[in-house]
Amino acid sequence: MEADLSSPDTPALLFDTAEEQLGPVDILINNATGWLADTFAATTADRLGRTLQPVTAATWTRQFTVDAMGAALMISEFARRHIARQATWGRIIGLTSGGDLGFPEEVSYGAAKAAQVNYTMSAALELARFGITANMVYPPVTDTGWVSDAVRDHVTGRPELIHIATPEEVAEVIAYLASDSAAI
Repeated sequence: MEADLSSPDTPALLFDTAEEQLGPVDILINNATGWLADTFAATTADRLGRTLQPVTAATWTRQFTVDAMGAALMISEFARRHIARQATWGRIIGLTSGGDLGFPEEVSYGAAKAAQVNYTMSAALELARFGITANMVYPPVTDTGWVSDAVRDHVTGRPELIHIATPEEVAEVIAYLASDSAAI
């Protein structure tokens, strides 16, 4: 189902649809993004040749309504329904690309992901007593179709970026966090 997470009504709609088709939702994976490249610097292209735009109210709003507000409202809807049905097992898993120490040339993206990390870690503390674990996954650069030769060269030249992951590698980590084995 395609949905617009910048709309505050979307989380309830998504959960209603999932429950109608599959039953109660026990696992929430926050993996949506409104990604864009924006910057405080007066430049039009990043180090990889991608187009940059200045940080504006529009770039901030686009990024934060999906990555921060959308994720927070999905967690809130998940928790509300979980608690209302007196469930005792649940998983919240978010994906990030970092942002705690800044995210040059993608500053609104990095800030919104940092907000999502904070929401998820708050959920971990608040919702543990209801049997819910909440974790963030911070995978390396993942090739979901956007990785260019310039990105590959950049990753190869930066050992801290580890390697370019496949979606399957990231899915293995998510599957573990969604399992009974990740209860603690």
